Amino acid sequence: MFKKDFIWGAGAAAFQVEGAIKERGRTVWDMFCGREGMVRFGDTTDVTCDHYHLYKEDVALMKELGLMSYRMSICWSRILPAGTGAISREGVAFYNALFDELLANGIKPLANLFTWDLPYELHKKGGWLNPDSPKWFAEYTKACMDAFSDRVDFWETHNETQSFVESGYWFGEHAPGMKYSEEDFLQICHNVHLGHGYSLRAIRENAKLKPTAGQTIVSNIFIPEDRNNPEHIAAAYSKMFDYTDQYLQTNALWIDPLFFGCYHDQLMDKFKKYDIPVSKEDMELISQPLDFLGANIYRGEVVNETGVKPLNYTGGDLGYAKTAFGWSVAPEVIYWTPKWFHERYKVPIYITENGMSGLDWVALDGKVHDPQRIDFTQRFLRELGRAIDDGADVRGYYSWCLMDNFECAAGNSERFGLIYVDFDSQKRIIKDSGHWYRTVIESNGANL
Repeated sequence: MFKKDFIWGAGAAAFQVEGAIKERGRTVWDMFCGREGMVRFGDTTDVTCDHYHLYKEDVALMKELGLMSYRMSICWSRILPAGTGAISREGVAFYNALFDELLANGIKPLANLFTWDLPYELHKKGGWLNPDSPKWFAEYTKACMDAFSDRVDFWETHNETQSFVESGYWFGEHAPGMKYSEEDFLQICHNVHLGHGYSLRAIRENAKLKPTAGQTIVSNIFIPEDRNNPEHIAAAYSKMFDYTDQYLQTNALWIDPLFFGCYHDQLMDKFKKYDIPVSKEDMELISQPLDFLGANIYRGEVVNETGVKPLNYTGGDLGYAKTAFGWSVAPEVIYWTPKWFHERYKVPIYITENGMSGLDWVALDGKVHDPQRIDFTQRFLRELGRAIDDGADVRGYYSWCLMDNFECAAGNSERFGLIYVDFDSQKRIIKDSGHWYRTVIESNGANL
């Protein structure tokens, strides 16, 4: 089921856990949180989990959980406060201390270079719409290689390109909260892809240790209503990867160019319509070989030969299983997604995020009992094991997330963590799911 060298971990992102915003340059999320009505209850990134000051306590909890790896992100403006130019010695010192603490406790860092916290100074210059943005990202990447790659060899360029571009620049629901035209949106898409290419090249040219480098995506996932029906399987696969008029949500835009070195013909027609240059050299840069593909997997939609079922469809039930966030519970998504990704893209897969928001609180006995998260994770891990048995080359699994944190536009109100955080006192409590996850790690999934 799970190979002996399978990596078990958990993750978090810089702007969601670090706090300490005065010790770094501003980000688009700081700006976004200051806009009335954009974040639930007016929550901010000012403190959140205060991981910046409490990282040693947090690493000790990771060790108690038995984590083999910690997937974390580096905040661009903590390294380069203005996005380019002068490097912050304090910012570099923080991540050096965090990496040293992780390694001293036998925990391998998986470092993501960009989880959505674009420096605000670069946003004022047009952000990802600026033609220089890919080179800005390369400069930042090189700074990280110079500072950290003598100890860190496991890297990601972007996290969830689809999410931060779509939600931040089309729907305006996440930072920086913009609603651009189709022309500008497509230019941003291409610039973000180029940024990945420039960053990957900077990793390979400047890393001191031989790097393992990839990108993590979040995909719209479609699964067959009947997993034994070839027509349903074919329909789900087609919906997952083929170009559709809803192109900004399709893997034809977000993943295929990374591996196939081209955009779908209908996408190219759109680029040509707006005179957005896409050169052969651009696509060669974007499609440099990856060592792995990270997949963030949470939910999906059911498909049969007639099309996509309504969201609340679960085998004919009037209601449907859902998390506290209202996301459907469909464990089969973690079977089909890595299986299809491995077959289509021919690279190892890591499940870089999977988890659920729950209605968690401290019980009268002082503990946090979250049986639904245990049941959820067990169901998903069993399906993941089936995918591996059926040939998917999956190398690791990272629970989302290490601890309750700032969940973007939902603020502090959605609790995804294996560790409960009291945001007023900053007290941490390992939930029942965290103790259970330790037994999964200890048995390498044999107890599932």
